[in-house]
Amino acid sequence: MRHGKDGFKLGRLTQHRWAMFRNLLTGLFRHERIETTEAKAKAVRGLADHVVTLAKRENLHARRQVLQLVPDTEVVGRIFDTIAARFSDRNGGYTRIVKTRVRHGDAAPMVLLELVDRPDAPKDGDGKRDKKEKIPKGEKGEAGTGGKRKKREKAAAAAG
Repeated sequence: MRHGKDGFKLGRLTQHRWAMFRNLLTGLFRHERIETTEAKAKAVRGLADHVVTLAKRENLHARRQVLQLVPDTEVVGRIFDTIAARFSDRNGGYTRIVKTRVRHGDAAPMVLLELVDRPDAPKDGDGKRDKKEKIPKGEKGEAGTGGKRKKREKAAAAAG
């Protein structure tokens, strides 16, 4: 029985566990979405909600408390300026866990841990193609055609 066994240990020593939580929180608030294992996401979700709740207070003591959990002043400034303002009318539940896949190496369930009101990135207009988008043969260049086009051009230039 598991009576009185509170918290997520994640098979790590206390110092390692807290360092990992700080890194996950910093990444979450910097990118507003991270991919991690389900156990780590569930462990850090409560801390992320606590950080946003502290940031909504907007006083020096709260900023110092957040700096203990998120040791990056740039990210802490972003939390207090933009993220806390975005969640000013919400009373908790600032994060979402979305199951994505199973990791190939150890079959660990992977999830996306993201902020709920995360602004979506623009899908087009950045000039980059999606990986699944087919590239026409003429645009592939030397790497896509195996160098055949360049050989044909050299042969045509030599012939005439």
